[in-house]
Amino acid sequence: MTATRRAGSAALPATVAGVLLCLLGPAAPAAHADGGYRYWSFWERDAAGRTWTYATQGAATTTPADGAVQGFRFAVSQNSQDAAKPRGNADFETVCAKTPAKDKAKRVALLLDFGTPQDAPEGDTPPPARSVCAQAGADATTAELLARVARPLRYDSSALLCAIAGYPRTGCADQVSGSGDSAGVSPGATAPTAAATPSVSASDQEGGGPSAGVLVGLAAVLALGAAAVWQSRRRRG
Repeated sequence: MTATRRAGSAALPATVAGVLLCLLGPAAPAAHADGGYRYWSFWERDAAGRTWTYATQGAATTTPADGAVQGFRFAVSQNSQDAAKPRGNADFETVCAKTPAKDKAKRVALLLDFGTPQDAPEGDTPPPARSVCAQAGADATTAELLARVARPLRYDSSALLCAIAGYPRTGCADQVSGSGDSAGVSPGATAPTAAATPSVSASDQEGGGPSAGVLVGLAAVLALGAAAVWQSRRRRG
């Protein structure tokens, strides 16, 4: 009887660990140090005009306000956390100084950064970065504004933004090896892109810690475990 009780007590930590694994999930795999995706990322400038923030929606569903500043950067990145930001400052007053305001229309400053030669697909040379002022109706999306000032745009069959102003000539969010060569994997929807930016949850924005629900569940499991240990010791006594 005693051996059985001891075995049950010894098995308790394993049981608790198993429940915790169900609650928290396995550890996320570490990102590979090499390789990534070659794609256009989509950014928004903060109200103060000092910081670029990775957009939480795609260009096709984002409706910027009049006076907004947005940017696109072509580069090889592993995910939204390490994505290269647009280079240079984009001041709305400067970019749109020569574009008169119109009734029932808005103006948005767009910074287009075509990236570096190291990130360019083989055979392509990135054009110089440029800032443009896009003007359209008040309900126009970023994608519609982009189409007014940076044609030709190229999309794939999944509405993934592949090229701005014809760059790059081929490919669409291709996965590349550490050497920068294409890994031969079809782009799919796994790469973050300007047309399909991955959503970010509140926990992601605050550092990716466990949610409140998980913490409550964790506390409950620990409490049950402690009660079981106390009950086992009481019976032995």
